[in-house]
Amino acid sequence: MTLIDGKALAQTIHNEVAHDVATLSSPPGLGVLLVGDDDASHVYVNLKEKAAKKAGIHTDIQRLPAEVSDDALEQVIRVWNGEPTIHGILLQLPLPPGHDTDRLIAAIDPAKDVDGFHPETIRRLREGQASIISPVHEAVLRLIAASGLDPRQKACTILANSDTFSAPLAYLLQRAGFVTAVMHPEVLDARVLQTSDVIVSAVGRAGFIGPDLVKPGAVLVDVGTTKDALGRVCGDMDAAALATTPGFLTPVPGGVGPMTVALLLKNLVRLSTAL
Repeated sequence: MTLIDGKALAQTIHNEVAHDVATLSSPPGLGVLLVGDDDASHVYVNLKEKAAKKAGIHTDIQRLPAEVSDDALEQVIRVWNGEPTIHGILLQLPLPPGHDTDRLIAAIDPAKDVDGFHPETIRRLREGQASIISPVHEAVLRLIAASGLDPRQKACTILANSDTFSAPLAYLLQRAGFVTAVMHPEVLDARVLQTSDVIVSAVGRAGFIGPDLVKPGAVLVDVGTTKDALGRVCGDMDAAALATTPGFLTPVPGGVGPMTVALLLKNLVRLSTAL
């Protein structure tokens, strides 16, 4: 597998963000809600905070316990909705069990929906009117493009647990020219995966996809982030087993993650200039 260097691609975007922020009369502001103790979520929020600071972006990060009520979380969001120094609001996902993710996303002012998951943002996306798209979705598109693959009439399969993630991405991939299928990991169709030119996996299971499920020459975009039995951060793709398989792979860490952080900040700058 040829690795697609998300860090290098992300650095170019960070440079653009820093340049754009320097031209503004005041720094953009990002509000982040981090709930619970999920290791990957804490890593990502820390990376976002560090990158924002480096670019000259103001952050207000609320780290709250898993047992906090949705009423309390919604109140934080509503305060940010009315705060002129906060231009983008991010609800770090996944939330701990028991929280209503859809309710909290819907509470965000669509004009401050930096993550691109608000129903109004998705509606505008489908109507071709969205000013931003989800950073993780844009990261997937850019990483596929970095492989040089022509998307027209190529088969792409999305493996995901969540319709919130998969539905907008499927639309974007179809619009780019892919013939797209969405699959839940519990109802895996090996034949579909084995004939896919692109596999995007966001399952969160270490080494879930091995060479037996991959078409030689395929582009593998690994959105999953978890830890293996030894505590090492890894993705859904079994990178070691796939090493000798022809094709392209986004590594974990170093693939989708850095791109998502960079594109989140790029979205924030867009929103700050639109308000």
